[in-house]
Amino acid sequence: MAKIYVLHENQEWTDHLVKRLEELQLPYEQWFLSEGTVDLTVEPPEGIFYSRMSASSHTRDHIYAPELTSAVLAWLERHGRRVLNGSSALRLELSKVKQYMELEKYGIKTPKTIAAVGKKQIVKAAEKLGVSAFITKHNRAGKGLGVQLFHSVDALGNYVESDAFEKPRDGVTLVQEYIESPEHSITRCEFVGGKFVYAVRVDTSEGFELCPADACQVGDLFCPAGEKVEEKPKFQIIDGFCEPIIQKYEELLRGNGIQVAGIEFIRNAAGEIYTYDINTNTNYNSDAEAAAGKYGMLELAKYLKKELEQIYVKN
Repeated sequence: MAKIYVLHENQEWTDHLVKRLEELQLPYEQWFLSEGTVDLTVEPPEGIFYSRMSASSHTRDHIYAPELTSAVLAWLERHGRRVLNGSSALRLELSKVKQYMELEKYGIKTPKTIAAVGKKQIVKAAEKLGVSAFITKHNRAGKGLGVQLFHSVDALGNYVESDAFEKPRDGVTLVQEYIESPEHSITRCEFVGGKFVYAVRVDTSEGFELCPADACQVGDLFCPAGEKVEEKPKFQIIDGFCEPIIQKYEELLRGNGIQVAGIEFIRNAAGEIYTYDINTNTNYNSDAEAAAGKYGMLELAKYLKKELEQIYVKN
């Protein structure tokens, strides 16, 4: 019997989807790809395949999960299986440089960024960038890996030569202009089936936390947190969100064969939008969803059901 196959390496992030699949009584199977084999001499099983592979898998000791997933996706696509968030999605998930190139291709503004390999080159990149405040981040990231805020090249130089310096998984560090939000927030837009579902406001007034934000954990030396004026939810779904940039995001997702994603942007004091992250392994905040009555994993499960039925129609 044809099933929905969920490819992943993080059970905690997948349990929420499994709950919705069971709620809808859908046939499914999980492929945990932290390790394994791909028998290229046989055909894949019948069904649809949804990849939730993450760029941060190495932080969970699943170092080669993306490489194994890449092999599995190539095998599935070669045999014409319906793959959601396939090879094109994984390509962007594993490289912010490639994300920025695609964003710019679709007329979407990104922060000024220089990619560097080597500690001395990281410092030179900051000098060349020539801005008063900048951040570093890992090219192959997730969970805000390597994100630090600096206000001087000297501070960066001290950091890269210290024991606190985090080596990127792929060796590439991004040095990027810091875009300051007057409201101390970023916006994350969620898409299922390539279509906009909702936008969530993420409060950054106390610094950055882990996903669903493009997060960082930084010390006072590099990133002093702003003062929080009032108590408010860290994640809050925006009612009636409607911005022209959504159309460009959908065009980008369509052009790259990506069905499920969360795209993050920040708005500066002049109201300009800068997009800085595409997450093809998206997660949702349960508190924000409960407050708004909108549920990303439920929408995703419904979408997977629709895709399965379109190919394997019951007679």
